[in-house]
Amino acid sequence: MTTSLSSTLPHKVTRLLIANRGEIALRVIRTARLMGIQTVAVYSDADRDALHVHEADTAFALGGTLSADSYLRIDKLLAAAQATGADAVHPGYGFLSENAEFAQAVIDAGLTWVGPPPAAIRALGSKSAAKALAQQHGVPCLPGYFGADQSDATFKAQAEQLGLPLMVKAVAGGGGRGMRLVTDMAQLLPAVHSARSEALAGFGNGDLLMERALLRPRHIEVQIMADQHGNCIHLGERDCSVQRRHQKIIEESPSPAVTPALRVQLGQAAIALAQSAGYVGAGTVEFLLDEAQTDKPFYLMEMNTRLQVEHPVTEMLTGLDLVEWQLRIARGEPLPLAQADVSLRGHAIEVRLCAEDENFTPQTGTVQAFAEPAGLRFDHALHVGTVVTPHYDSMLGKLIAHAPTRAQAIDRLGTGLDQTALLGLPTNRAFLAACLKHPMFRAGEALIPFLAEHADAVRQSLPATSEARTVATLAVLYVGQAPANAMPSPFTRPVRMGMGADTLSLNLQERGQGQVRIQTGDATHQARVTRSAETLHIDLNGQRWHARAVACQGAHTVQWHVQLHGPENLELWLSDQSHSAPSTGASAQAVQSLRAPFNGKLIALHVQEGQAVQQGDAVLVIESMKLEHILCAPRDAVVHSLSANVGQQVGPGQALVQWKDAA
Repeated sequence: MTTSLSSTLPHKVTRLLIANRGEIALRVIRTARLMGIQTVAVYSDADRDALHVHEADTAFALGGTLSADSYLRIDKLLAAAQATGADAVHPGYGFLSENAEFAQAVIDAGLTWVGPPPAAIRALGSKSAAKALAQQHGVPCLPGYFGADQSDATFKAQAEQLGLPLMVKAVAGGGGRGMRLVTDMAQLLPAVHSARSEALAGFGNGDLLMERALLRPRHIEVQIMADQHGNCIHLGERDCSVQRRHQKIIEESPSPAVTPALRVQLGQAAIALAQSAGYVGAGTVEFLLDEAQTDKPFYLMEMNTRLQVEHPVTEMLTGLDLVEWQLRIARGEPLPLAQADVSLRGHAIEVRLCAEDENFTPQTGTVQAFAEPAGLRFDHALHVGTVVTPHYDSMLGKLIAHAPTRAQAIDRLGTGLDQTALLGLPTNRAFLAACLKHPMFRAGEALIPFLAEHADAVRQSLPATSEARTVATLAVLYVGQAPANAMPSPFTRPVRMGMGADTLSLNLQERGQGQVRIQTGDATHQARVTRSAETLHIDLNGQRWHARAVACQGAHTVQWHVQLHGPENLELWLSDQSHSAPSTGASAQAVQSLRAPFNGKLIALHVQEGQAVQQGDAVLVIESMKLEHILCAPRDAVVHSLSANVGQQVGPGQALVQWKDAA
């Protein structure tokens, strides 16, 4: 049950344009509809069939496929507002949500801007400006360089004064982009150049700052809300320490490390920073909490002048609708609660479901099967047929659990992840579920380095047992037919199923009515396969499994995506090699080419034909889902030929560099 604000409408808004896409667009549409506000969706060519386009009252085509040609075009968004009669704009998060020029343009066009004043965005949206302001108002900051001189020489000189370790950060934007850790002075200038390139591509601003790095902190952020009448309160903290590539994947509240007294201090610092800039609306102040010190000092990281991706965690804990608060504050209404009236109940945890594998490699594809879990909040824009492209962020949705205790919330979320079915492309669903089970996370001891130190251990819990691999093989063989229709046969059927770098070979004999005799080596097993709707039920060795499988057409082969529930809950990718010639050992030969692991844009080549490289040397950079990925030489070799050019879109499996043996 959410707490609703006053229905008084000092500045009436009747039609709201949402300058965003995907799940946040749907999230805003849902609240606007409850408030009786009509909605306008905008969309790129890649999103013409997206769910938010169909859910809004009106939809307007921006044209273009890339963000730079659509969701980042201020002129197109204002034209859409004028054409559709919108009188307010909600920016969501990402894209132009922290762009002061966009906010000012919306206001200059006579529209209501659902966000902070442009002056506050300028003061706080830049990490450098925010830290300068924070220091003036007693908000603790780490020592660093926040100056306008962006030359390599200045960064080198400042780094020598500050000492190691250091963190290089983009002054604009967020989401972990444009951040590089420096632990050796030799890493400094490459880190500066790489961070600047990524920041310029992601935010249109390549300016950087540099500060001393804490190696084992927590990431603690405070949600604040401020109205146009000078009132500002906080709604507690969120612990976002579980991250990969400086991007959050698990968020929770309250933090296991924050005491009531520390919560007051964090809240006071966040409010002081917001009010010093004349802030209005929803915002989040992010801190690093130093676990190594007994008094747990905290330091300002940045302020996000928008609604956060993880805002549902706070909503579940407080029972408040933060989007409703945003809209009513934009209309001029005062906050309905004082700080003393804010109540935090139970524990809430969120995970970000992303289109990436367990190695955090971005993936694309088409959703072919989808089922939501019961008992969880699931913010998403997914449906069967959703096409996940490399043009936007990899996040597919957010699953949020709320329970009286932290342990109950973890268990509830883990069960929900196991119940979630999303087939057609790799996701981090199983990896997230394994993270929740890790003893360090369950004990509340996960710090920012958690995944850097323990991701391999988490991955080691994911590989399937021989029984699970056999069940997955049966699922692939039977998914296209009713098991009872498999004709009895006196002959055995040899099956060879590829699973990544491994191959499973076995012999099957169909005996009718779903009965199967399986021979693997010297062992013989009996299995029975039945079906209900899209799910196969497989009994093997006295254990029951439930499986769903879909075929995914790749560039060269058909891959089968199988999700299993039962003694193990996991996903497997298989290729039927039963009619292919077995390997003759060619796989053991030296790698002769460097291939693209995913869809993306080739943005840099660091080698040329005839150049000798050593294993681990940086060869090229692919930009995918807003992040830069460096591909390195797999062995010592010489570049024989290059098969792609900078600026070219590349696909998974595409050969980019051909090698020849070094002399």
